[in-house]
Amino acid sequence: MWVVDSAYRNGGVDLWTKDGVVSKVHYDYNPPFFIHFHDPPAHHDMIDTLEEWYGAKECVIRTIFGDLPGYSVYAGRDVAEAIEQQAQFDVQLFNVDVRRDQRFMAENGIFPCGAEHDSRYSPEFPHDLDIMEIQVHDNPALSSVCSDVEVMCEHTERLTGQTCDVLADLFSLVKSRNPDVILMPDADTWMPRIRKEAQKHGFAMPFSRNGKYRQMDARSYWSYGRVEHKESALIPDGRILIDTEQSFVYQEGGLEGVLMAARLSGLPPNLASRFTPGTLISSYEIYEAVKQGIAVPFRKSEPEMIRHISRLQAADRGGMMFQPVPGIYENVEEIDFTSMYPSIIVQFNLSPETVGHSEREGFLPAALRPLLDLRITTKRLKKTDPRFAGIDSILKWMLVTCFGYTGYKNAKFGRIEVHEGITGRSRDILIRTKDIAEEMGFTVLHGIVDCLWVQGPAVEMLKQKVEKEIRILTEIEHFDWIIFQPMNDGFGAYNRYFGRLSDGSVKVRGIAARRHDTPEFIRSMQGKMLKVMAGAKSIAALKDKKEEIWNIFKDAVKRLPASDMKALVIHRRISRLTYTHRCLEGAAVQAYRDRGIEIAPGMKIGYVVRDARRYAVDTEWDAATFDLPYYHALLEKAGEEIAFVFQTQPL
Repeated sequence: MWVVDSAYRNGGVDLWTKDGVVSKVHYDYNPPFFIHFHDPPAHHDMIDTLEEWYGAKECVIRTIFGDLPGYSVYAGRDVAEAIEQQAQFDVQLFNVDVRRDQRFMAENGIFPCGAEHDSRYSPEFPHDLDIMEIQVHDNPALSSVCSDVEVMCEHTERLTGQTCDVLADLFSLVKSRNPDVILMPDADTWMPRIRKEAQKHGFAMPFSRNGKYRQMDARSYWSYGRVEHKESALIPDGRILIDTEQSFVYQEGGLEGVLMAARLSGLPPNLASRFTPGTLISSYEIYEAVKQGIAVPFRKSEPEMIRHISRLQAADRGGMMFQPVPGIYENVEEIDFTSMYPSIIVQFNLSPETVGHSEREGFLPAALRPLLDLRITTKRLKKTDPRFAGIDSILKWMLVTCFGYTGYKNAKFGRIEVHEGITGRSRDILIRTKDIAEEMGFTVLHGIVDCLWVQGPAVEMLKQKVEKEIRILTEIEHFDWIIFQPMNDGFGAYNRYFGRLSDGSVKVRGIAARRHDTPEFIRSMQGKMLKVMAGAKSIAALKDKKEEIWNIFKDAVKRLPASDMKALVIHRRISRLTYTHRCLEGAAVQAYRDRGIEIAPGMKIGYVVRDARRYAVDTEWDAATFDLPYYHALLEKAGEEIAFVFQTQPL
């Protein structure tokens, strides 16, 4: 029984499983939530009513902090929230908002995208899913109809013409091929429009295996200091539909990454592909808690401990960084700790219930240990087998966000003291690693949170000593040469560098070729420069490339006036819809409005600057002219990032 999809419907859980063919099994399931009254006698009337109306029964609630006396109540979230209000929040609620299909699977040892007796933590999980790819060639931002669709299954078919004819042929192909997985760019944008057109023409939309769809609403939200936007979505029953253009999980991990995210989180792959790594790691922790019989709190209720301001200042300092001296360096080693923050959680037993009680075995370390072991395995496997690269990427992102989740105000299993404890130990680790390196005769050039750049011989001996003392695995990357860029004030930038690795590739961070808002024309120019530089194994050889690189820049300047408009588009993720000061981004938002295109905070927009001095821009589809001096300045700035190599002496 290989679980393809799950949903809570009609008072129970529907599991869609594949054993040759996909079929649905329904399980009646009506689990209770749990409630702990801080002062039961004060709420005896409410308890009596809950017993009479909802069959509430006394029970023991197991939490990560210990057992609590309470009641199991067979009702929904609306009743739980009414209890909170009436009790003036003098209660603790558990398992109120846990997804019921996820809870059912956790309680029964089942997980998505896996069969009975499989291990959730196996990096290999064979499947025989039938896959179809659908590409709508119409522009989703400008067109509401499908007139040009390409379908790839056993062979490729191109469907063109009137929308009703195209949809009729598309629906016929989906029905006849009956795929288990549909990969479709901008699926979440197109699906509501396709349904509307299908209803208009009296067609039955066949993407769901039972005709039912779950609705996800569009929303904008803050994540790691920036606004993100999630489109609304229609989730089909019994079939996996992945928006390959908008899904971060798919773009990072491919189909295998989506399936692994579903296995670990206990969420069906339709949801796993649409959620962020932060939601996936929190869902993973919830699944683990339910599986172990630990109640999941509805509201976070552990207050931050009262501390003297000096202790707070000492604790709340974030990760450690060493500022580099800008310049070019030869034969540099980068020492990178593997999943440092989750490793610290596991090694130092950091969890909300172990704050002040280090003798306890923490829930978070126990839950993250197998995930960390799996990451170490996939990181090793991907070096010889690219099949594991996508899975490794998803594990990396889930483990990265588990640290941030410990400090999230609404985290089910988070606490700010744990968050601070992790960063505090990471600072100690980086400083101690620096000391070890210097004791062994290495020169430390730079350091950022979980990695260090050093110069010196016998780096393997350094690696062994660091791993023995710190007890966290490390990876070594050798740079034949590396350039640390300067900031405007002349000091070294923390996160802007590039260099040639021993395999001949160039690792790039922070410069134009890496930034998302760089126009393609400029990205291409800098990419050509870096490709030439990759051919130089030493600083001396690199200096000999100066004229060839300068010629690339001069050629770009020459070609700029006749450049294709598409290569000059600037892509930005907007954080707001109203702007108090005039700016190019605000002008672009207005240009989208004038075009009749709905936008929301967190969405990406594309525009071409027509006149920078007057803040005049055009949408990427309407641009006919551009501000040559403005783009020339961007080109020069990108060129200067490379030219810095030839303006500095080797260090």
